[in-house]
Order: sequence, then C-alpha cells, then structure tokens
Amino acid sequence: MKSFIRIMAFTLAAAMLLPLAACDSGSGGGKVETVKIGISLYRKDDTFVASLCTCLERVAKQKETESGKKIVVNMVDGQSSQALQNDQVDSFISQNYDVICVNMVDRTAAAVIVDKAKAANIPVIFFNREPVEEDIRLWERAYYVGADAAQSGRLQGEIIAEAFQKNRAEIDKNGDGKIQYVMLEGEQGHQDALLRTEYSIKAVTSAGIQVEKLANDTANWQRAQGSAKMTQWLAKFGDRIEVVFCNNDDMALGAIDTVKDSKTKVHPAIVGVDATESGLNAIKDGSMFGTVFNDAQGQAKAIFDLSYALATGESPSTKLNIQNEHYIRIPYRAVTVSNADEILNILKE
Repeated sequence: MKSFIRIMAFTLAAAMLLPLAACDSGSGGGKVETVKIGISLYRKDDTFVASLCTCLERVAKQKETESGKKIVVNMVDGQSSQALQNDQVDSFISQNYDVICVNMVDRTAAAVIVDKAKAANIPVIFFNREPVEEDIRLWERAYYVGADAAQSGRLQGEIIAEAFQKNRAEIDKNGDGKIQYVMLEGEQGHQDALLRTEYSIKAVTSAGIQVEKLANDTANWQRAQGSAKMTQWLAKFGDRIEVVFCNNDDMALGAIDTVKDSKTKVHPAIVGVDATESGLNAIKDGSMFGTVFNDAQGQAKAIFDLSYALATGESPSTKLNIQNEHYIRIPYRAVTVSNADEILNILKE
C-alpha cells in the first residue's frame, strides 16, 4: 500500500511539472532573449526629436515581431539639463542596458558619457546633436548618427538662390539687386545652428548674389521665441526684410505667425529646416517658402539597426555604412512646393 501511494505521488508530481516544462521550452528551448536600449533625450518636446522617437519605437516593434526577441526601448527626458542626463546614463548602466543612445544636452560634454559607457563596456550612440569629434574618438564603441548640418545650410541657401535667379522679383522685393535678410539661429554654440547659419549664406553668395544682414539672434529652436524675435525685427525693419533664414521649421513657423498677425504689406520668403508636417503644410499654403528634409525615419532606422547589431554581437560595419569608423550620415533633401506632397507622404508611411 505504501509503495502504491509513493508511485501515485510521483506520477502526480510529474504531471504537474509537464505544463511548466512546456512553457519554459519555447521555440528555441529557452527564454526569449531581451534587448534593452536606453535613450536619453535633450528635450522630449522638441518637434523633430519627438518625430524621430516615434519612428524609433515603430522600427523597434517591427523588429520585435520579426526576431521573436523582446526589445525594450526606454526613452527618458533630459529636460535640457546635462546633470540630469548624466544621471540617466548612470541609471541605464546600473540596470545593465545593452546599448545607450544619447541626444546630448551639451554637445561639448560627451566625453563624460563616453568614459562612463567605456568603463561599463556598454556601446554608446549619440544622435541628432553631434558631439565634438575628439569625444567620439575616445572609444571604438562610441558612434554618432545624424546628418551633415553644413549640407542642410547649403540646401536652404540654394532654395533662395535658385528662386532669385529664376524670378528675381519674388525675392528681391525692393529691386536693389541684393537680399536683405534676418537669421533665426537655433541656440548658441550648437553645431547644427552654427553650420546652418554659415552655409546657408555661403550658398547664396557663392551663386553671385549680394546679401545684407539686417539682424540675427538665437531662438533656441522654439516657435514662440521665433515669433518674439520676428516681432522685434518687423517693428524695426518692416518691409525691408526680404528673406528669413531659420535653423529649423519651428522657428520658421513662429516667424510666419508674426508675419500673418502684422500689417506688413511685403511678406518675406521664410525658409526652415526639418520638413516637419506643420512646416510642409505651411509650404503648401504658401506661408513658408521652403525647407530642408531632415530624414527622421532614416535616422531612427540607422540608430535602431546600429543598436541592435551592437546588442546582439553582430558587426555593425556589415549592416551599415559607417564612415570614419564612428559616423552614420543620413542625407538631407531640399523641399519646396514642388515636392512637399512627396515628403508628406514619406512622413505618413
């Protein structure tokens, strides 16, 4: 009798364990592998950065479905504080994330983050706000994904130069043979702001067109600040302003807000950078003259593909076009009313 009871007890225990074993086996005989990617943003409410993050999340979900791996993408807001961003990187390191991606608050402070990542042997990918090259080259597993800011400036300037050459009166409203302009800059010391500002004007003067700068100031990439600066300039210069160069679309939209509310009879040609949905719609309704497509989808895919390769032990160079061992550049495109719908369709894909 005791022997029978022992046999029954063993049989019941074995039966109870069978479902557990089946659940643990999975298709590959083990637990689903998890890829953890930590992302610290300089400011989550930045229009372009928000668009890039939406694309990143979409790409990650697609890969999760394809690969069967669990992919954790944790995005945190640096709130324009480098100290907070450094703490966020420390948190990712303490939680053993596979890759850390950073949209720098202060592009000159990247060495601190590279040192932290190197000590923990966790690859670090900077994006959108480019650190100085010396910091990127501190470690072989530090990368930058973004675009060539000088190219965006050149394309912006070429939009104005080509319009001037095709129909001078459209740009040179006072007929003096030169372009009077104002410049809304992103922020002081920011790499993209500096290069967009410089190369937009170089592109115009290289086309043999004379320019006269009436004013320039920073508006920190923000629509409200762009509007406030434009209000001051319209009060001072009025119809003399023929072109408004803006380092991004949000500031351009701010300038447009002011022009629409003003009583000025001569509306300047306003150009931006990024080709946000709002910017493209402004081109379509004629209030923005042009912009430059900053490919959020292309950058997001490159950031994710690089992160995934590094996290899973693949060689990034076999999957991606890495320049100078550390850089992935996504090209810009000029946008005017002729191709605004095409770019809008890309954004909606």
